[in-house]
Amino acid sequence: MAAVVTAVVLLGSGADASGDDGPADWTLWAKLVLGVLFLLMGGKQWAGRPREGQEAEQPGWMKAIDRFTPGKAAGLAAVLAVANPKNLVLAVGGALSIAGSDASAGGKAGAAALMVLIASLCALVPLAVYLLGGARSTETLSEWRTWMARHNAAIMTTLLVVLGAKYIGDAVSGLSSS
Repeated sequence: MAAVVTAVVLLGSGADASGDDGPADWTLWAKLVLGVLFLLMGGKQWAGRPREGQEAEQPGWMKAIDRFTPGKAAGLAAVLAVANPKNLVLAVGGALSIAGSDASAGGKAGAAALMVLIASLCALVPLAVYLLGGARSTETLSEWRTWMARHNAAIMTTLLVVLGAKYIGDAVSGLSSS
């Protein structure tokens, strides 16, 4: 995640992502496209949701995750952070916002670091629960996984639609004021 965000911020900053009165038009168009992608992914997620009375099917990797070695878990985390289209679109969109700001290089670096930290919370919080939660942590994490697997379609659809609306709204308001 850090590599993707850093690359986009550096490339965007080098490509004049910030204009005279805010983000450059090309970044707004990119955010519009990313917003539409979020909405399309949200629609796909909703259409593929389990129907009433159906059990949500877990992917094969999620069924095997309890048997992963630390190396396999780290590899999976890297793949999910960057190769997952939802995460990639979010990382690129956020990094474009940072690159398009009129912040100093230090401000952009700080914003990028904060973005990566916030994006990593979905991995850091369960890790903290595991490391600090003692004997109860296994039960807590299992309950979280069961709940998230059961409600994954609703969670992801809501997240994708909200992000899509935000990106489209930002792009349209920015393009209409320029």
